[in-house]
Amino acid sequence: MERFADEAIIEVTSGSGGNGCAAFRREKYVPKGGPAGGDGGRGGSVVFTVRRNLRTLAHLRYKHIYKAENGRDGENWGRYGQNGADIIIPLPPGSLIRSIETNELIHDFSHNQEDFIFLKGGNGGWGNIHFKSSVNQAPRKALPGKPGITVKLKIELQIMADIGLVGFPNAGKSSLLDRFTNARPKIAAYPFTTKIPNLGVLTSGDKDIIIADIPGLIEGASQGAGLGIKFLKHISRTKALAFLIDLSDDNYLAAFDILLNELGSFSADLIKKKRLLAGTKTDLLTEDSGADLKGRLTELAAKYPAEEVMGISVFSGDGIKELSNAFLRLTEDTDNNTGADDPNDEINTGLLQTDFDEEEEIE
Repeated sequence: MERFADEAIIEVTSGSGGNGCAAFRREKYVPKGGPAGGDGGRGGSVVFTVRRNLRTLAHLRYKHIYKAENGRDGENWGRYGQNGADIIIPLPPGSLIRSIETNELIHDFSHNQEDFIFLKGGNGGWGNIHFKSSVNQAPRKALPGKPGITVKLKIELQIMADIGLVGFPNAGKSSLLDRFTNARPKIAAYPFTTKIPNLGVLTSGDKDIIIADIPGLIEGASQGAGLGIKFLKHISRTKALAFLIDLSDDNYLAAFDILLNELGSFSADLIKKKRLLAGTKTDLLTEDSGADLKGRLTELAAKYPAEEVMGISVFSGDGIKELSNAFLRLTEDTDNNTGADDPNDEINTGLLQTDFDEEEEIE
């Protein structure tokens, strides 16, 4: 995911309908065969589909314009034109489709991941066989196809995960993800080694738990400081949050308050989610006294008696099993407390049709 992209602007166009044909039957011994012009084919539609193997919108950065195929014109002998092929645009789960002009939400692929027909192709025009009557037995009238519609869209990606890892840079989020899952994020002994969100799957019993690691936050992230602000939206759909507190940092007692304030400034829903605090690096010793950092863990738990506080060491494995069980419990207990949008909320379907009423055209 080095070419990670979570936003893209594209232009989509539905196919135009083919023109109707004005033709007449001409055969030997049939001098007055009558009208025989066929209808034009329908234009192709613009269809969005979910591909579970996609984790980024990078593929939309290289191709910005998507156009469905036009319908073919009708032909003599009453032959209808061929319908135009649809244009299929693949998106990763959790994608949002918005209007570029109003920013209105058109479709949300987090609740319903079935194919979404956004623009239907234009109808094909009627051939002159439709206009024959007792008064006019040789009509030369045929209708043109309905043109397609062009719309500019903004595509956004909000990663869908069960647990979101939140913490300052170098707090051990990537190391924990590496320990828990098959994800292999970049790990180094300096801040901001994580520059893009990473996903991993933790298998606990018979259940898979998706964990998201976002770049570390710093104070002022909700106002744009550091890297975290750009990716805070990716934890908005998680069921629960795990705050990782680096116990080797002398500001460990203030870290949770700062992180909670940044999340609340970004979105009030984030601080309503189920959560736990995990003090990391319990295997290390303090520089001043050489004491075990588990003493700092005790102080952290005492400061936040209402929070679930655990201690872990990715290096020694201390507390890893307990944290895994806690993640499983959080995902099972958050059905009614995710802070995410209600799937029953009304969302504009965004379906635009380029149909027309043939009867009105005939009149």
